[in-house]
Amino acid sequence: MSRGCFAIAAIAACLLVSSGTSRALDYPTTHVRIVIPYLPGGSAEAQARFLAEQLQKQWGKPVIIENKPGAGTTIGAAFVATAKPDGYTLYIASTSHTVVPSLYKTLPYDAIKSFEPVSMVSSSPFLILVKGDSPINSVADLVKQAKDKPGTMSWASSGVGAGPHLSGELLKAKSGMDVVHVPFTGAPPSFNAVIGGHVNYVFGDITSLALVRSGQLKALAVTTPKRSPLLPEVPTFAEAGIPGVEVSNWSSIIVPAGTSSEITEFLNKSIVRALQLPEVKASYEKLGFVPAPSTRAELAAFMKSEMQKYADVIRSAGLKPN
Repeated sequence: MSRGCFAIAAIAACLLVSSGTSRALDYPTTHVRIVIPYLPGGSAEAQARFLAEQLQKQWGKPVIIENKPGAGTTIGAAFVATAKPDGYTLYIASTSHTVVPSLYKTLPYDAIKSFEPVSMVSSSPFLILVKGDSPINSVADLVKQAKDKPGTMSWASSGVGAGPHLSGELLKAKSGMDVVHVPFTGAPPSFNAVIGGHVNYVFGDITSLALVRSGQLKALAVTTPKRSPLLPEVPTFAEAGIPGVEVSNWSSIIVPAGTSSEITEFLNKSIVRALQLPEVKASYEKLGFVPAPSTRAELAAFMKSEMQKYADVIRSAGLKPN
């Protein structure tokens, strides 16, 4: 090959490398926002901030948090569904994202079709809890007492349609218990109802951990398929003799439908890398969550299965869409 041909080949190679590099650097070129469908504060925002901090370090661009609460997370979801599909608007979707389609007659978006999956972020169990000095020491004890006195036991949750409520409805369906549900407006008052002896048990999230460790509440089982590393001594419902009571308090990142696969794959790799860092894992575990990065396909399949599961639970519980 002549010297001139070598020169042309070298230039072409440089152009190819250059163009590849420029494509990799085309995104992000400015700030990226993560939309949270809740009021400021709380575990969802804290998780998003830990993630945003690491993404900023990777990308060298600001990653900001934007709160858009209201209407059972549907305001935030609708906002993201109509955002430009350019990768600059991310949404932290959680359990409620796959519940609300069964609770609302109409939504301005489709929980699946209006979004592109990126990655799971974290997972945490719900727990069934009794008063710390209760004579009930297992799920079997609880079910036996409920069946011995049908219709007399009561249980609390943080509100109708939320994860703790659906966990309790699943237990009723799987065990055949006849018990009375008492919904509250949040987790703290539902915990206080058990501690005060006003109800027999409660389904709550991992924020109950401090009350469990102090002895004010006693955990009988967790709703995840595996035991929680935060409460390794507490069995799963399957281990406790009631299989099928599986409800995870999870979170994920999704983006508007139409976002390119190049961007969504880039986001997936960035998020997975961030969630694997020891400091991120430690920060999440302090909140009671375990990082759970996934592929895009895994998240898509998981969300579809979650929607079907909650639709079945809500229908069997007799809840009517608003």
